[in-house]
Amino acid sequence: MDLKFPHHECEIAQNIGATGESPVRYWIHGNMLTVNGRKMAKSEGNGFTPEELITGNHKLLDKGYSPMTVRFFMLQGHYASTLDFSNEALQAAERGYKKLVTALSTMKSLEAGAQNDFDATAFAKRLHDAMNDDFNTPIAISVLFEGVKAINSVRDGSMAIDQANLEVLKSAMSDFYYDVLGFVDEGVSGDDELVDGVMQMLIGMRQTAKVEKNYGLADQIRDELAKLNVQLKDSKEGTTWSHDA
Repeated sequence: MDLKFPHHECEIAQNIGATGESPVRYWIHGNMLTVNGRKMAKSEGNGFTPEELITGNHKLLDKGYSPMTVRFFMLQGHYASTLDFSNEALQAAERGYKKLVTALSTMKSLEAGAQNDFDATAFAKRLHDAMNDDFNTPIAISVLFEGVKAINSVRDGSMAIDQANLEVLKSAMSDFYYDVLGFVDEGVSGDDELVDGVMQMLIGMRQTAKVEKNYGLADQIRDELAKLNVQLKDSKEGTTWSHDA
């Protein structure tokens, strides 16, 4: 936004002067980047390149982050808002993005039933409304996580969804993840897929035990995983896991 005047306005004037036409119909001006609350600048020594964000090869970064994690982090803020980089914010984005990717994988194996508790058409409309509201990607992502909650609830058996609504849910989640927000599959190793698959199975078994009021088994699964430095975190959106090496 600091380039709007005079640079972008001069670009418009130069193009109109040279061709008689405006170069584009819309200009989108991003806001400033900050690091730990301070403006990103060479003089501050706190600027880092996209490559450094990915490799973690910078004194201010605890580690590197995947390109899609960085994209997710950026889209959590509106393009016209200040974007503040910090290790805490990037790590939170990493956890959130992993939860979204896991739900998309789970979605592929969901099975529809005769009953329905989820209005997928209204869900899809909220996604469109968010992007029609000046590219409000933070709201769109929050709506996607309503879809994550629904996916996990259907998987756990605490929510029903029929075939028509399941198809709309799958289409909306996929369309906005890939085509609108521009994420791509980064790929995981076979070992990563295996570990996550086993973890999702254990999380599902623990959820079933809790539904059946077998709290002893549910606690046992949690405690045995804790001995392996695997932490389970329960929330209203479902259960996620993390491993402390």
